[in-house]
Amino acid sequence: MPRIPEAEIERLKRETDLGSLVRSRGIELKPHGSKDLAGKCPFHQEDTASFIVSPAKGLFHCMGCGVAGNCIQFVQKFDGVSFRHAFEILNAGKAFSASPTEPMKNATIPRLDNPFNDAATDTALLGQVVDYYHERLSKTPAALDYLRGRGLYDEACPLRREAIEKFRLGFADRTLGLRIPDANRKAGAAIRTRLQSLGLIRESGHEHFSGSVVLPIFSACGEVGEIYGRKITPNLRKGTPMHLYLQGPHEGIWNVEALDSPEIILCEAAFDALTFWVNGFKNVTFIYGTEGFTDELFDAILAHRVKQVRLAYDADEAGNRAAERDALRLTAQGVEVFRVKFPWGMDANEYAMKVQPPGKSLQVLLNAAEWLGEARHKVSEPQSDTRPGAPSSSILAANLVAKEKAAVAGNCEPLAELGQAGTVSALNGSACGGNRELSRRGEYYFADFGAREYRVGGLDKNNSLEVMKVAIRIRHGELFHLDSFDLTRDGERRRFIERAAEETRLEKELIKRDLGKLLLLLEQEQSARVAAALSPTGAPKAPEMTAEDRAEALAFLKSPDLVDKIGAAFETCGLVGEETNRLAAYLACTSRKLEKPLAIIIQSTTAAGKSTLMEAVLAMFPEEDRIKYSAMTGQSLYYLGETNLKHKILAIVEEEGAEKAGYALKLLQSEGELTIASTGKDPTTGRMETQEYHVEGPVMIFLTTTAVEIDEELLNRCLILTVDESREQTERIHTLQRKARTLEGLVAREEKKDLLRVLRNAQRLLQPLAVVNPFADELTFTAERTRTRRDHEKYLTLIDVIALLHQHQRTIETKAVQGRQVPFIRATLEDIELANNLAPELLGRSLDELPPQTRRVYEVIKAIIRKRCEAEKIEQRVAFFSRREIRSRLGWGITQIRAHLERLRELEYIEPRYGRMGSAFQYELITDCHETADKAHIGLLDVEKLRVQQATCREKKPLVGGCPAAAGQVQV
Repeated sequence: MPRIPEAEIERLKRETDLGSLVRSRGIELKPHGSKDLAGKCPFHQEDTASFIVSPAKGLFHCMGCGVAGNCIQFVQKFDGVSFRHAFEILNAGKAFSASPTEPMKNATIPRLDNPFNDAATDTALLGQVVDYYHERLSKTPAALDYLRGRGLYDEACPLRREAIEKFRLGFADRTLGLRIPDANRKAGAAIRTRLQSLGLIRESGHEHFSGSVVLPIFSACGEVGEIYGRKITPNLRKGTPMHLYLQGPHEGIWNVEALDSPEIILCEAAFDALTFWVNGFKNVTFIYGTEGFTDELFDAILAHRVKQVRLAYDADEAGNRAAERDALRLTAQGVEVFRVKFPWGMDANEYAMKVQPPGKSLQVLLNAAEWLGEARHKVSEPQSDTRPGAPSSSILAANLVAKEKAAVAGNCEPLAELGQAGTVSALNGSACGGNRELSRRGEYYFADFGAREYRVGGLDKNNSLEVMKVAIRIRHGELFHLDSFDLTRDGERRRFIERAAEETRLEKELIKRDLGKLLLLLEQEQSARVAAALSPTGAPKAPEMTAEDRAEALAFLKSPDLVDKIGAAFETCGLVGEETNRLAAYLACTSRKLEKPLAIIIQSTTAAGKSTLMEAVLAMFPEEDRIKYSAMTGQSLYYLGETNLKHKILAIVEEEGAEKAGYALKLLQSEGELTIASTGKDPTTGRMETQEYHVEGPVMIFLTTTAVEIDEELLNRCLILTVDESREQTERIHTLQRKARTLEGLVAREEKKDLLRVLRNAQRLLQPLAVVNPFADELTFTAERTRTRRDHEKYLTLIDVIALLHQHQRTIETKAVQGRQVPFIRATLEDIELANNLAPELLGRSLDELPPQTRRVYEVIKAIIRKRCEAEKIEQRVAFFSRREIRSRLGWGITQIRAHLERLRELEYIEPRYGRMGSAFQYELITDCHETADKAHIGLLDVEKLRVQQATCREKKPLVGGCPAAAGQVQV
């Protein structure tokens, strides 16, 4: 039994108010000095207050009788319980409830809650004990450290955490007896008698599994049939068993679902099997020691039609004897058996701990397992030497066992040599797909059928499923045959079989059967490789959401303040400021679900934060829904998969990198698809022909750029976002960068991972629905320029995507259209209101002839001129400015300043007045410096007026269609 860690004792002493604890036992305390308390000692008769309590130190001391100690020892002495019992009482918060008022010499009623139901059946009671032990494991650091030291527990490894929960591992920490009354009470005698009959308590009253990690094994009906216990304390008294079981015969099969696999790994002990499981080999179970191969397990292996068993017993004399015995027993029933060879004296757990990484090292040994025998009902493998006295198949199997025993004893296959073998897939197939009998080492594939090894070369050169021209070497002992031929041709296979039988002295029928197996394995490998090569991209697949993940994401989408929560998520993820830009970008990325998505260009100077904004937004969307490139060639988009971009986000880090693909991007945004006719070679005839490539949309396009001049056609199709380059924003970013280096920043980074998971799952729950706007006829938009025809469509799409984002808060209706049901949701006034708040800043820029950055330079110039006119009391026409003044205000480079000033000159906002070689340039502002810089007016509808109109319509109760508000209530 491990001692209570000193850290836990110190923690409990700090957290317990000793003064309140003493008073809870009816002892009156009064101040004594500046920090202490004094009262009459409860442990001896006295008239004076000699019992001193020091709450700050967590100690008490009686000046009369000399008793002293901490809070645990006070409860131990006053309540008449053991030190462990007192610790558990305090740790469970039971020290202040129903406490005795007089000291007790020996308490017989436990103060802790009884976790057992006295009315439960014996099987149910056994299950309750298993659950109790499982609960205690997480509260016992020593037990967790023991499992961690055996490589079976790691908080950072999901598979190891899953193993603890799935197999209900627990720990018997000797607190079971503290939860039930003593045997001298009626209730205590009854429950203890039952636990003793179940084998959980010994006649002495001690727990049978005390100080052991326990692993329950369940019977076929789902009840606990057996419990395995492993002591965790080293250097026990001589004769103390390290491995424990319940009384009576073993019952139950651990990890019975492993038998559903055609191949299983059979271990000698529980922790060896757990070692395989936590490293990804889930088709594993174990016997109860070398003499514990039960008939129940043997019958189950046959009933589940297991084809192969790999015996992973300990590499010692007992393990070898058990492997030889069990191999003969299994092969007699048609099961193929292999022996996993560990270095002499090692078991699976010890080997996995010493040879890292454990998953790969175990896989190497599984691949190198030695064949011990084959099913008897199959065609036997006779020696080609048919002379009298030739060994039979049974003698061959016995010889193989002997050879294996000698090889293990001599450790004749070095681990370093074994470690060079790579594998195609894990044996159990749980971690990845692929062939379970085919392994790859370098450029060759290997397959072992019994004692015959087949090496295949040249498979990767075959790019069609109709051809498999390979070089195959068959080796049997020291004999081998090598030939190159097309494995798909019957005649060539027959010729190989004939020659291989001559060279290796094996039966033709045996080689024929092997070649059939090999062909199936290679076809699977070839199909997987060709399919991967033909796959247009390696786009990740959407992970399956658990019920908890789905509920969490759905709750997020149903939040009444969904938009505010998205804004708060950006703050948590480390993006400060940019409220309008980040929400606009998020909505634009969400619009990928619509038939006409929005497109975004983030324009800023170098290092202003455009890439940070893009990365922050993209991180909130599922990996399978976003495609990101640094640059694109002119034809690259046309040759993507037909549906590779459909409802996806196409992000390009720099717009200049997509300059050659600009035409394709424009078409993709406007038309929603791409089609190109190209010449190519017919794979069957070899003749050149015209081939058509088609890429479907819709796709949301996301670009960033530092360019001052953007292609006008692309500009018209996108929303332009300009990064905040103010001093205040820079200071906010600096504050955030410093905060990221603090402990609070570390916590925030961990919280960010969970938050991003919720946000991505929320996007996965959004469906591409149609949006009906019942207020569309009432909406207004400026018509001053022809380009507003596209801007108006962006405005309507902005409303649609806001409604789409709130789809889980709306009723999904359907409308019959030409015999099919079309689902849709309705936009609300709240959607329009939010769009109206964003549109002036996002779309108003389209009416401004100045790009956003040039507009900023222009506003800085006006501020400089206003200040100069006021300070020097001069007229604007003689108040000049220089490029140096602009650079000092904005902190930009001369190249950018020159480009923006040239744009302002061309548009007749400024004119150069002085400046030639050797003198500074001076400019005059020829527009009014007092002109305001209000947002452009785009003539949007006043939503409040529409709300009033809607309320009026409801009061008058018009017929359906009488007003837009009524139209929004039509039930389809």
